[in-house]
Amino acid sequence: MTHLMPATSAPALEIETLSGPWSLADSAPQNFTMVVFYRGLHCPVCKGFLGELEALLPAYAEAGTEVVAVSMDTRERAEKSAADWGLASLKLGYGLTEAQARDWGLYLTSSIKDAEPAVFSEPGLFLIDKSGKLYLINVSNMPFARPDIAGLPAKITFAVANGYPARGTHA
Repeated sequence: MTHLMPATSAPALEIETLSGPWSLADSAPQNFTMVVFYRGLHCPVCKGFLGELEALLPAYAEAGTEVVAVSMDTRERAEKSAADWGLASLKLGYGLTEAQARDWGLYLTSSIKDAEPAVFSEPGLFLIDKSGKLYLINVSNMPFARPDIAGLPAKITFAVANGYPARGTHA
C-alpha cells in the first residue's frame, strides 16, 4: 500500500464517468479538485455521504473546487447508484482498478455479503491543488469515519484566501 505525502504530486487518475472519460491531469479547477473514493452501491453510508455531497456541489463550486466521486463498481452499478441515490449533478466515476486504489493508498476489502463486489476500496477523500499536488489526504479503512464535507467549502475558501499550506509534510 502506498503512503502518500501532502505537497507531492498526486497519483495519475484516468477513469470513466457516467458522463464520459475523466482525467485528473485534464482537470482545471480554480483552486482544487476533490476526489472522493467511495465503497460502492452496496454501501448505505456512501449513499448518505454522496447525497450530502450532491447537495453541497454549489458550495464547492463557489470555493473553486471541482468534485468527482469514484468507485470500483461497474458502470451498471454506478448508474444504479446515481438513479437510486438521486445523484443528478455529481460526476460519478466507476471501474477504479485495484492497482489504482493502491496507488492512492486506499484500503481494499473482500466481500462479506452477496451484495458486495468481491473486492472494493474503502473510502478516501483528497484535495489536489491546481498544480497537481496533494493538499488534503483523508483515508479510512471503515465506512463509518468520514470528513465533515459540509464545513469543507468554507475551510477551502479560508485556506486559499490565507495561503494556508498543505500540512503533514514531514514523514
